[in-house]
Amino acid sequence: MTEKTFTDGLIVKRAENAPDFVLCNISIKVEDFTKWMKDHQDKGWVNISLLMSKGGKPYGVKDTFKPKEETKKEPLMDNDLPF
Repeated sequence: MTEKTFTDGLIVKRAENAPDFVLCNISIKVEDFTKWMKDHQDKGWVNISLLMSKGGKPYGVKDTFKPKEETKKEPLMDNDLPF
């Protein structure tokens, strides 16, 4: 299991009395979050997953998911067919 990289300068809150269409509120401390993004960017992007702790508090972590690269198959030529 990959160790979680928690976001610096990002606070995620869910207001109990908020309507259903309000997912959450996010507060950003610009200096801290900007530094964190620069330190964790990949080709100019930072992916963040918003998760829920076991205690019911939302939080942000760096999303490290990388899709598997598909191997390119050579196209079959007519003379490669077995019949």
